[in-house]
Amino acid sequence: MPAQSSVLVPYAAYLRVYEPLAAFPEPERSYWARYARRGDGPTAQDELRRSLADLLATPPVAVPVHESPDAFVAEVDGVLCVCPWRTRLRGWLALAELPGVLPAALLDAVLPPVVREQAAADFEKWRAGNPDARPWMRTALWAVPVGWFVLFSDGERVHRPEEPALRYRTPMVQARRRLARALRTVREAIGEGPLTEMLVDVGRWLEEFHPRSLVELDYGGLVHALGAAELAEDHSARDAAEGLAALGAGDREGAGEAYRRLTERWRAVRHRQFAN
Repeated sequence: MPAQSSVLVPYAAYLRVYEPLAAFPEPERSYWARYARRGDGPTAQDELRRSLADLLATPPVAVPVHESPDAFVAEVDGVLCVCPWRTRLRGWLALAELPGVLPAALLDAVLPPVVREQAAADFEKWRAGNPDARPWMRTALWAVPVGWFVLFSDGERVHRPEEPALRYRTPMVQARRRLARALRTVREAIGEGPLTEMLVDVGRWLEEFHPRSLVELDYGGLVHALGAAELAEDHSARDAAEGLAALGAGDREGAGEAYRRLTERWRAVRHRQFAN
């Protein structure tokens, strides 16, 4: 509908895994095969609009009542791969993180305690029957975590100014290899810390998926927080790779310069969160 198309997407980026159909058990595999052949799947903006519609309801719906039947679809070397939305699971996980993101008063106004308590109880019951469930997508608001960039190379960067859009895609084996190398470098040069913990967390998540999967970093709504010139000049994956290479070579100055470029770029984006 025209009215929906004017809705601005939230300033969020996404890390997605597309798994080959062979990774799914029946009857889910056949369902996704039929779904992919339709060729008219919804977009990322469609998913966001549906999420916003739930939050704007009265009372607000913290987590969808029913699981989404949708997915994103990609073809990798002739193999169909899908990234299920799994909006219920992602909703529960996001809800658990909100107290650390929003002030208590604002959180209570957006999602009253009784709504959150019911959602938490529903999640506990659901998790008991689905202990191994994991999301195919991760979301980051107002910035892309540094640990996501190490999975990709600058040559995998795709920038479409006319959309606008910016994304990276790489085979799972490459993503895992780069992450393992980055983790080894950081541990040897810096030791344990927040960056190490982030890399370990992402690595554990990636290990949950089929080795022939596709990994995608999508700037999503963050492209609207960046100007055209900023998007064109954004080579954050290259900055991350240069910083790691310098760190591994013992060049602390070079590593610091690459890290400064990366962090200052995304610090500027975060500051816009509080602009009028």
